[in-house]
Amino acid sequence: MDKNYAQYLLDQTKENYNRISQEFSNTRSFVWKELEPLAKYITKGDKLLDLGCGNGRMLQIFKDIEYYGIDNSKNLIEIAKEKYPEADFQEGDVLNIPFPESSFDKIYSIAVLHHIPSKELRIRFFKEAKRVLKPNGFFILTVWNISFKLVFKYALLKMFGKTKLDFKDVFIPWGNVYQRYIHCFTVKELEKTAKESGFNIKEKGFLGKNIYLILDKKSKMGYR
Repeated sequence: MDKNYAQYLLDQTKENYNRISQEFSNTRSFVWKELEPLAKYITKGDKLLDLGCGNGRMLQIFKDIEYYGIDNSKNLIEIAKEKYPEADFQEGDVLNIPFPESSFDKIYSIAVLHHIPSKELRIRFFKEAKRVLKPNGFFILTVWNISFKLVFKYALLKMFGKTKLDFKDVFIPWGNVYQRYIHCFTVKELEKTAKESGFNIKEKGFLGKNIYLILDKKSKMGYR
């Protein structure tokens, strides 16, 4: 993907989420049941980063930890601060995480990576997470598992030169106004990108309509 177009998509995503922030937050007032099992990776006293935290709702299942949340949507961060004043939220870029190396025991990123255009920037996302994760720490992430009927439609547009998107990229509308950029991952592609970025795969699978990976920086163990 052209770098300028990728940056445009990033900027558009940020702008869209600022515009729909209150409505978006209202649809995510609680943690969906299928995501609750992800809390089992938390150990009491963990220093945890919620990468792309949105309105901070994951705090509902994060207990007895030192929590930090970042998101590039200023409006969603303001909502998160109001909802959970006891936590540490700040506006920040997941591609330039505002923390030093080896800062966190655990990093969670729920439904964020699929909004990042181009393989180059997706690898950068993983490498930034790896940078701020402590040795032997876990990186837990999910992406949407999207129907490939939609992918096929955009693949045809790509083949006929009608879109600047890469293959497996789509737009999904929010209402009738905003188009959200999404990259449609397979499990195989997701784990390949993680490995290319220097992570080891501890576990992979599906949670409802989400694909998830559990990653670490060091262990050479296979899948559980």
